[in-house]
Amino acid sequence: MTDATFRTEDGCLLAYEEVGEGVPVLWQHGLGADRNQPAEVFPAIPGIRRMTLECRGHGNSELGDTSRLSIATFAADAIALLDHLGIRQAIVGGISLGAALSVRLAGLHPNRVAGLILARPAWVVGPSTTMAPYLEIAALLREFGAREGALRFEASAALAAVAAVSPDNAASLRSFFSQPNPANTIALLSTIPSDSPGIDAETIAMIRVPTLIIGTDQDFVHPLAYAERLQQILPHATLQRITSKSINKDQYKLDFRDALRQFLSGML
Repeated sequence: MTDATFRTEDGCLLAYEEVGEGVPVLWQHGLGADRNQPAEVFPAIPGIRRMTLECRGHGNSELGDTSRLSIATFAADAIALLDHLGIRQAIVGGISLGAALSVRLAGLHPNRVAGLILARPAWVVGPSTTMAPYLEIAALLREFGAREGALRFEASAALAAVAAVSPDNAASLRSFFSQPNPANTIALLSTIPSDSPGIDAETIAMIRVPTLIIGTDQDFVHPLAYAERLQQILPHATLQRITSKSINKDQYKLDFRDALRQFLSGML
């Protein structure tokens, strides 16, 4: 395994890791997560070189200029990583935010993408209403700080609505109040949840590479309907439904790895 950094054209230092050798797979994390989230569901497959870029403000990467925080910037940074590593084409994919930047890459840079994996997508086309709780968390952190903000969020209608559908989503949202860098959290949650991949359905429909979509039930932020809609739009997509984390986290990981193993083994 290799842990390294590179600097973008605008001077932001970004961290990434590489594991294995072979066919390159850019495998990205969700909003507020780091390299560990996508790593825990990625199977060990000989002949695969997995790369995970920690997006700006995540993990060990710098936040950089906050006015540049966007899914478009994260996607451009991913292209910059491929260029830095001398990789002309890769399978790209990720979870939630990682799926959003991946579909943008596939839509706007088709020559760089050999295959696509969209796991628990939180966006289809345009902004997503399911991301609204993140904006509320940012406002609470900014106005009240972590302790008081957490108490107010615990009593909120927004958390109650999420918890009624997905206890796992609710636990994830609560965790933002204990992040080690509140300034980064506020910056990210104030901008990214109201953003979108920035491509329309017609552009998505032009993506011709083999595509795996992974979705679950009982997921407020990443509704199965989003995964199903993307399957309808993408001409070469297969939808794999796996166990929800709210039902059984261990089975979720096993199902996730099995879905990735089957898809990636077919790409070798």
